[in-house]
Parts: sequence; C-alpha cells; structure tokens
Amino acid sequence: MIKVFGHKSPDTDSTGSPIIWAWYLSEVKGTPATAVLLGEPNTEAAFVLRHWDLPKPEIISDVSAEDEVVIVDTNNPAELPPSVNEAKITAIIDHHMLVGGLKTKSPIDITIRPLACTATIMHDLMGDDLAGAPKAIKGAMLSCILSDTLEFRSPTTTAHDRSVAEALAADLGLSIPDFAAEMFAAKSDVSAFSDAELLRMDSKEYTVDGKDLRVSVLETTAPQVLLARKDALMAAMPGVAAEDKADQVLLFIVDILKEEATLLVPNDLVKTIAEASFACTVTGDTVVLPGIMSRKKQIIPALKV
Repeated sequence: MIKVFGHKSPDTDSTGSPIIWAWYLSEVKGTPATAVLLGEPNTEAAFVLRHWDLPKPEIISDVSAEDEVVIVDTNNPAELPPSVNEAKITAIIDHHMLVGGLKTKSPIDITIRPLACTATIMHDLMGDDLAGAPKAIKGAMLSCILSDTLEFRSPTTTAHDRSVAEALAADLGLSIPDFAAEMFAAKSDVSAFSDAELLRMDSKEYTVDGKDLRVSVLETTAPQVLLARKDALMAAMPGVAAEDKADQVLLFIVDILKEEATLLVPNDLVKTIAEASFACTVTGDTVVLPGIMSRKKQIIPALKV
C-alpha cells in the first residue's frame, strides 16, 4: 500500500492532494494507495474534509524502509518525516522550488510545475480520468486551488489555476465566492489554538544568510482577532524557536481581503530582516506590508538578514 502525503503542518493542499492522488492510484491505476498526514490539518482543511464528507487520513510521525511513498506539495526534507530518505519514494508532485536533499532508491516520476497548487497539477496529470471521480474528489481539488490562490488573489495564481477551478465549480454547481468565503471563515477561526500552535500552524523552515528561520503565515479574513493576541504570540516565539532549533520565528498575518500582510516585530533581528527584505521602515512592534500575500513568491525570495 503506497502512502501519499504532503508536508508537516498540513494546510488544505497538503490534506486534499494526498486524498486526490490516493484515489487516482487506487481507483484508476489499480495501485493500492492511502492518504496520510504528518500532523493535524488546519481549520480550513478540517472544514474541507467535513464539507465533502471525506474521512480524515491517519496521522503518521515517520516512515520506514519498507514503505512505498508518494510525496506531494513539497520536496523539502525539513517538511517531511525524519526517515523519508530510507523509504521507497516512487513519485514527487509539487509546485515549489526544488530544494534538494531527498534521495531515492531508483529513478522516479517527478512533476514540479510553476502553478499555484498541487491539485492543479494533479488535474492535468489525471486528464480524462478525472471525469469519473466522485464529487468529493473534485470538491477537494477545487478547495485546494481556492485555498492556495486565496480565491485568485495570490500572485502565485495562474490563468490555468483559475480556469481549472472555474470548470470544477461549474461541474459541482457551486458559487466560488460563496464557497471560498466559507473556507476562509473556517481558516480564520483560530480560537481553539494556543499561541505556540498558531506559530506552527502554517509554518516552514528556511535558512537565510546563515540564520535558521521558521517562517509562519496565518491567512485570515479577521486579522484583528490575531493582532489582539500579538503580545502573547511574540512572547511564545523564543520558546518555539528554541524547541524547533531555529534562530527566529517570523509571523506574517495575511489579510486576505485587504491583500496585505502584517509582520510581528518582537526584536531587533526581525526589524533588521523586515527593513532589509521589504524596503520598509519599522517604528513599532508590527509593520504592514501592502500587497504581500505569498510566502512562496513574495516572502521567501525577498528575505535577507
């Protein structure tokens, strides 16, 4: 049984895409596969599972040398199980930059395309076979695209992502604005999470100019709810950084509707990073970055220490 999984701290794409591809392998290709997760899905991903009546995949902490795996929505070993290089990796499907560090036991299929969402790539790979997919699989695919593009607001959005989403929505008979609003409302409800959990909820590890950074993004239609917890979030950063062996946590609160990000600035290091990276002037413990919405396209490439 092939295990299909995305990155740690699973968002909608890293929750839905494993389900989509496991269905395709099992039902179309006749290769038994199952979706698994590397952590609890975020609130939006959990909403998507409920909405389409999809069971939450099993959560695993590691893989073994006996496991056959397909990796989706990442190719970064830091976001994958500790023993991933011991497993039998059979394929990678991703839309992020190539990081390096993964090792395979034999040649594999690798598909990395400059699209906004892994599910868009899967749509193309599946071709006509998608027509026979259950409503829930098509719904998961649409949800992934709307999430990763922030309903086409993200600068990562391509015309192809949008056309695929619109075709899926028409097939499913739903309104993209209405459904996206439900998704984003679920994403914005973070009341049940601790400060440390929020800092790790949508978070990836990067090394920039010799500094190990945990770069966290919280996308929301209610930024005031998160900003009300600003002091507590900043107070939690040193503990999270120490536990995760990072030099600093950077937290960007992305306002989906205003299309801007607010970076929390707890110390001089983050102030230096903010001013060097985004040509801004920091005068307090936050700085607003107009137009900044994408970690992949706008934040990570810009970071300097």
